[in-house]
Amino acid sequence: MSAWKELTTLTEWQEVLDRSSEKPAVILKHSTTCPVSASALDEYEQYLAGTHNEAVDYFLVKVIESRPVSNQIAEDLGIKHASPQILYFKDKESIWNTSHWSVTNKHMSAVLD
Repeated sequence: MSAWKELTTLTEWQEVLDRSSEKPAVILKHSTTCPVSASALDEYEQYLAGTHNEAVDYFLVKVIESRPVSNQIAEDLGIKHASPQILYFKDKESIWNTSHWSVTNKHMSAVLD
């Protein structure tokens, strides 16, 4: 079982955004057709398989399959879309984000732990 949950609907995204006032969240925006994104997903799963920050909820959005969700995340958090991209937010506001080859287990550990 994955330590992350996939977001596929705008309703699910709104619930996560609203809940971020109580518990911070991380979302990986993932493209199923991109090798860089495949590498980022591996790094995300390595981070989650290890000792990770359990005070955070973890999610994944497939940017091609769930384009409306991906676009709404960018709009709501005010962060230009990239893929792969990791977004860490609390109280409906971005705390940290990075993209492409910067989505690494080491980088996530430095920020989240």
